[in-house]
Formats: sequence, C-alpha cells, structure tokens
Amino acid sequence: MTRDNPRRVALDILLRVERDRAYAEPLIDQALSRDTLQGPDRGLVTELVYGVLRRQGTLDHLIDAFSAIRTGKLERSILIILRLGLYQLFFLDRIPVSAAVNESVSLAKTVAPRASGLVNAVLRRADRERDSIPWPDRERNQVEFIAARHALPRWLAEEWIGQLGAPEAEALAATMAEAAPLTLRINTLRTTRDEFMERLAAAGIAAAPTTWAPHGVRIGSRVAVPALPGFAEGLFTVQDESSQLAPLFLSPAPGERILDACAAPGGKATYLAQLMGNQGDLLACDLSGKKLQRVTETAQRMGITIIRTAVGDAARPADIPDGPPFDRILADAPCSGLGVIRRNPEGKWWKSREDIARLAATQRAILDSLAPRLAPGGLLVYSTCSTTREENEAVIDDFLTRHTDFVLEDLNTLFPGFSELIDGRGLFRSWPHRHGMDGFFAARLKKRD
Repeated sequence: MTRDNPRRVALDILLRVERDRAYAEPLIDQALSRDTLQGPDRGLVTELVYGVLRRQGTLDHLIDAFSAIRTGKLERSILIILRLGLYQLFFLDRIPVSAAVNESVSLAKTVAPRASGLVNAVLRRADRERDSIPWPDRERNQVEFIAARHALPRWLAEEWIGQLGAPEAEALAATMAEAAPLTLRINTLRTTRDEFMERLAAAGIAAAPTTWAPHGVRIGSRVAVPALPGFAEGLFTVQDESSQLAPLFLSPAPGERILDACAAPGGKATYLAQLMGNQGDLLACDLSGKKLQRVTETAQRMGITIIRTAVGDAARPADIPDGPPFDRILADAPCSGLGVIRRNPEGKWWKSREDIARLAATQRAILDSLAPRLAPGGLLVYSTCSTTREENEAVIDDFLTRHTDFVLEDLNTLFPGFSELIDGRGLFRSWPHRHGMDGFFAARLKKRD
C-alpha cells in the first residue's frame, strides 16, 4: 500500500498525533498540499483522521470487546489500524464492510505483517456481533457508559454529570462526538450578511444566518473555505457563533483604545476592529509571534488597518506595552478548550483533571495583570471556550473578591435578546447540545469610576 493511499495517509497522521502530541489540522493540510491525493480521497483522509480522534474512546471499547489482545498491549500502529477499520465499519455508511476489512488488512501487511490476521479477525467479529456490543450499564454505571458510548475520558464524563446531570451530560457527549458546523463571520466593512448569502446562493452553496450572532452564516455542506466566494476579497473569516458573541459583549466603539490580551488566531481581534468601524487603536497581544502573524494576515485580507500586534504574556504586566489605560479589554483566556473538543478532538485525550487547576491559576493571573491597565469606567470581558466552573465562574468570583474596584455587569440587562444564553447572575454560557454552537463562557466586568 503506497503512501498516497488515503488510509495510509490517515494512519501516518494519527501516528504523529499520538506519538508527538501533534495537532491533526496542520498535518492534514500538509498531506493534502502534496497533491498526491485526488477527488474523494482528500475528503476521506480528513474524515478518517477526525472521525477516529472524535470516537477514539468508543473504538477502543470495541477493540477490547472483540480482540483477544486488549488496547493497552497492542502495538501502536496496529491499534490505530483497528481504530480506522472499526470507524469505517460503524460510522461510515458509504464504505462497504468488505472494503473496510480488506483495506485494513492490506494496511496491516505494510506496517506489521504478523498482525494482519489479528486485524482481519477483530474486524470480521465486530461486524458479525455488532448488534450485541457489551456496553456498560447506562443506569448503574453512568460514567462508564457515557465514556464508552460517546468517546469521552472518564474524568470528563464525571465532570459533566456533576454539572448537568447524567441525561444532559450524555446529550452533550453525543454532540461532542459529531463534526462541528462550519460558521463564518461576515466582514461588514466590505459587505452585508444578506449580500454575502446571495453570493453563496448563486454559487449553489447552502447556508443559513446564525441564530444569535448578527453577522454569522452557517454553511450547510462540506466545502473548502478558500474556495468559498469572497475569501480572497476578505468578505468573511471562519469563526464559530459562540466566539462571535464575546466581542459583541464588549460593545467596542469607534475611536476607542482597546486591548485583545490573548488575541491569536485573530477572530475576535478582527471582529472588534470591524465593530469599531476600523477606527481607533486596537492592540492584539499573544505569547506566540508566529500565531500573531496569522492575526496580521487575516486583518490585511479583510482590509483592517487599526490592529497593532505585540508578543507578550498577558499574565505578566511588564509584557503589555506601556501607554494610556485602555477603554476596553478582551481577555479570551487560554483554557482547557473542553467546549471545542469536537473541533480539536485530539485535545480531549491529552487533558486531565489536574490541568484545570493549573489553567485556572493562569487565568487568575491574567485578570490580575490586566486590571490596572483598564481606565476607570472601562469594561473588561473575560471569556473561555471551557465548560468547567473552575475556569469560569470560580475565576470571576475570585477576581471580584480581591478587586473591589470592579463590578460584574448583568448581560441579561444589557443584551435582553440573549436571555436563553445568560444565567441569573448575568453570565453567558453556550452549550453545543442546547444551542448548536461551541461551548463558551463570558462575563463582563466594569471598573468603578
């Protein structure tokens, strides 16, 4: 089997993800840029890689159910070949059983010939016994059931059950195991949402306006983003609906001095500039200079000129360039990313409960660092794409306890049309299984005059 076979390409990518903790997206982009894959094979690589990562826990449960050798003792390449084969058998309707099995066996023969018989036996048994899979008992062992059935780490299943109860935790886990929608944000400096949707319709691309985000469009089919009408003209950028709301909650105005403290890859920074009418001063900071380059490139493509960038750690006051106090600050803090694991599914297998406390400490340090840089009467929006209370409500409560010159504003009062997304304290929460967008949190704080 040659290296331009889509299954072999997917295997190589998944091996890199597991061995090096490399993210899948750049590896897929690199593989597809070589142009050795054509037509449907290109889509199959993406489907296999992301599908296996999203369903990894379920696939491993199936391997343990149907293999004489358990996952913990299998050679890494054979384990991934079995995951690939089982994903095709159980989650891809258009691939015949014979093709899924035979291609997996052929793949095994190229990397570990002695294991090809095992691969054949496990996949054929799984197909024969697909109606009698031994799942954990849903009622007596809720954590184990959700973890196995919906591919979730056990600690995260426990976390979500504690927050939402078992039925809703299962619904959330099931949603997180599916592919995320493709959502765009329209650049109103150059077009309107209605005009852009007309262009999509003329190109035969199904789309619908987002429910809450006023400048969002959800694409209804799989498409390559650079091939969409208006990409080169800077008419849009990719940004989930929930992510579009945090800049709205900051209510930026033309001519203001604004800081986006953790700006990369730039979706929120460019939206802030858009909402400012490209008038004012917007400083975009981030730890990574390489990632800040993406902010600059996106801004240039969209015709935005007011964004300045600076490399620095928002948790270190000295890293933020000197200057007058900011009128408004957006702190989209680094977090566990548990609200976006359907977009970055490899991340859910890398994280642990212990990471949450470490991240929360960083988030508290960022808010402490930013507080003195906000002008009296200024606004600060704190946001994350995490689902945990420790990284969200607890961080805000801790900050308010120690910074009596700040008050929590009620987003319900300020944005009454968003009441379904805002709790009784005025804090924003979106959930993928409830609202059809990424899991996000936001709080708006005001510094007393």
